Amino acid sequence: MFNSSEIDNCEVRIIHQDVVDKVVASLPPDEELYDLAELFKVFGDSTRIKILSALLEHEMCVCDIAAALGMTQSAISHQLGVLKRAKLVKFRREGKVVYYSLDDDHVKQVFEQGFSHIKEIYSGK
Repeated sequence: MFNSSEIDNCEVRIIHQDVVDKVVASLPPDEELYDLAELFKVFGDSTRIKILSALLEHEMCVCDIAAALGMTQSAISHQLGVLKRAKLVKFRREGKVVYYSLDDDHVKQVFEQGFSHIKEIYSGK
């Protein structure tokens, strides 16, 4: 039997130089990876996920989102600000009412893929 320190410490520095070189060449720039990590952090809040889920169904104003989720308009507005800065939602103004929707199909795809993964976990597959 071996201990975890043996697993963490390779005796050989690089076994497959060609694989390492290929992976290193294909890695996105650090700044892009940082931005992607920041994007995924936005998905790390259940209130924002609820808002995205609601907007997946229909364009809505703050009042309607608040009513649907049983939250205050202030709390919804704050989270919509985070989602807008992350370019996950967009808005349009109709008179005095502002309607929010998902920014584009990519947001829908990311949400649906994540949700599909969760459903798969719960179904035991």
